[in-house]
Amino acid sequence: MEKVKKYQKIILQVLEEYANIKSPFMPEVENLIIADTKKHHYQLVRMGWYKDRHVHYTVFHFDILDNKVWIQENRTDVKIDEELIEAGVAAKDICSGMEHPAMRRLVEGVRA
Repeated sequence: MEKVKKYQKIILQVLEEYANIKSPFMPEVENLIIADTKKHHYQLVRMGWYKDRHVHYTVFHFDILDNKVWIQENRTDVKIDEELIEAGVAAKDICSGMEHPAMRRLVEGVRA
């Protein structure tokens, strides 16, 4: 359980850092952190209005499953796995939910 608490804290810190970055193209759109700390689902969502369009999409989505951090969504060009490792998540505990399960075993560097 200690590992889960550690990873939860790291994920929330990373999300907070990115939530504080406003889009230069859509400054009125809000960045929201959505965190289910009991079932361990964490998201950064961008939501609001840009001109006449409603904006609502997930920037990052992480889950903690079986003591591992699963990257379920990354809609940026940021190498978020590297940032998580630098923040203290063990490389072997990072998994990509964006890769097909069959591909996870074949790609070196993808932790599954």
